[in-house]
Amino acid sequence: MYAIVEMAGQQFKVAKDQKVYVHRLQTEEGKKVTFDKVLLLDDNGSVTVGAPVIDGAAVEAKVVKHLRGDKVLVFHKKRRKGYRKKNGHRQSLTEIVVEGIVAKGAKKAAPAKAKAEKPAAAKTEAKAAPKKEAKPKATEDLSGKTVAELKELAKAAGITGISSMKKAELIAALSK
Repeated sequence: MYAIVEMAGQQFKVAKDQKVYVHRLQTEEGKKVTFDKVLLLDDNGSVTVGAPVIDGAAVEAKVVKHLRGDKVLVFHKKRRKGYRKKNGHRQSLTEIVVEGIVAKGAKKAAPAKAKAEKPAAAKTEAKAAPKKEAKPKATEDLSGKTVAELKELAKAAGITGISSMKKAELIAALSK
């Protein structure tokens, strides 16, 4: 059984008892981590593909240690110009061991985010509703719109002859 899972912004093909090096995780050494963004599951030939993720599937892993990768040197040179630039980088990594792959029944990791998003969405809808009802009065509001948006507003207002009007003429007609 293997799974393709998204961990720390990258996708990995993992199996049970496999050691994987991922970008640094904010979890202490020895703690368990659950990744619920499983994109594909293969259970002995039966393949399940998510759209984009598989609901209820998860990969359980244990953080072994935090370490740093090999140094990568980046060297730029332009010939006959005397231009040379040397730069180096060492990536911070976390070594994890996959302990198991759960196909069904895994709990979602972030219910707090869903609760936080609902009030924010309600606030934006409440703010957006009065703007739709109000007619555009100031030219500053209309000058930021495209010609196509202005033509739609003019059509809704019942102004005729909008196909030959330019942006300035549309703004003048709508501000009356």
